[in-house]
Amino acid sequence: MSRFPLRRDQATEVGSAAVPTSERVWHELSKASFAIVSYVTAAGEPRSSGVVYATVGRHLYVVTAPDSWKARLISDGDQVAVTVPVRRGGVLSLVAPIPPASISFHARAIVHPAGSLNIEMVSKKLASLVPAQRRTGCVLEFVPEGRFVTYGVGVSLKNMRDPAVAMGHVPVA
Repeated sequence: MSRFPLRRDQATEVGSAAVPTSERVWHELSKASFAIVSYVTAAGEPRSSGVVYATVGRHLYVVTAPDSWKARLISDGDQVAVTVPVRRGGVLSLVAPIPPASISFHARAIVHPAGSLNIEMVSKKLASLVPAQRRTGCVLEFVPEGRFVTYGVGVSLKNMRDPAVAMGHVPVA
């Protein structure tokens, strides 16, 4: 059983696997603060960037430098792919190679030009993650769409070895 067992409102039983609900996935997203955002360049080449983020409601917010790859290549309305590693294993992860669980999804980008949003008013958590001199940067707002693809969310570490049990598809809702 998972170190953090699912409450009845956080999972549904499918066969022998506990499939997380969108509520559980949003809870995990709100606890995390690091994600990998993937997008394409103007030439159609893939690019990924690590970002710190905070959730506000059902949106993720990222602050980036106005001259960064992300600010230059992600436009209003673009679709991006987001993957959030979810730390697992507690103390055991310090002595054993425990892979993180993950949550992946597509999102639509909303771009807020540098200086157009007061990041402290958007999210105190995000403001605490961003150095003071960078808080006036470009803000990327990601609105998840479709379904979350989860791996290892709400399953025991032992069951993470079985993809049929460890993988889930959850509506964004």
